[in-house]
Amino acid sequence: MNSTSISETVLTIKDLTISYNFSRYQAKGIRDLFVSFFTSPFTFIFSRQQKVDVLRDFNLNVKKGDIVGILGINGAGKTTLCRTIAGMYGSRDEIEVNGLLRAIFDTASVIQPELSGRENAWIITNILYSHLPKKERKAIVEDSLEFTELNEYIDSPFKIYSKGMKVRLFLSIVSARPCGLLILDEVFNGADKYFNEKISNRIRGVIKESGAVLFISHSEEVIRDVCNRAIVIGNQQLLYDGSVDGAIGYYNQHFSLELGNELQL
Repeated sequence: MNSTSISETVLTIKDLTISYNFSRYQAKGIRDLFVSFFTSPFTFIFSRQQKVDVLRDFNLNVKKGDIVGILGINGAGKTTLCRTIAGMYGSRDEIEVNGLLRAIFDTASVIQPELSGRENAWIITNILYSHLPKKERKAIVEDSLEFTELNEYIDSPFKIYSKGMKVRLFLSIVSARPCGLLILDEVFNGADKYFNEKISNRIRGVIKESGAVLFISHSEEVIRDVCNRAIVIGNQQLLYDGSVDGAIGYYNQHFSLELGNELQL
């Protein structure tokens, strides 16, 4: 790999394995659990731990300009992978991120429903852009609120907002400034088609100025609108990495018979 390609690499994952240990109790009822605990406490506590691999020997390279859609059935490890990349499960030697990382997983986690859209915009901005001076954070809020086109609803309580209005506010703020790697988990859900197109163009502009995006969605339409590359995760591994149409075709072919077509227009 030459120096130019190295400088364009935003994310490198090499031989990543993510495992969970959990206890499984196969007793038929509360009485069986009670008896098992008092007759064989050591066995009850220690012998029923089971290790489950979410991902095994996972490899991925993401370069500047990539907007990577992540497809997979529920439980395949999409969110777990992205949370691990974001450092929410501790640092990992197998993961290298070049540049500032910004991730949105739960769009309701920091919201105060009784406050207005404007006030919540300030809360979100102060969390996501805490490293910036107040003057620049103010500019982000003003720009984002204008971009949402919520108009008179900006100063209305957030609790009256529709799902689409909430999505507009979040995405406008998170896409306001460049970053090395942006992770979005199902955050487009609820946005209307017009705003999806508008925000996807804004994200592409941010990407041109900075790094890359990892984008989780079950919507085929949104994946096609937003992404220029897609991967499919399943069976604890990376099954496909390539074009968006190729990934969607692979996903539907391999999983639709088992679960029905999870990707819907």
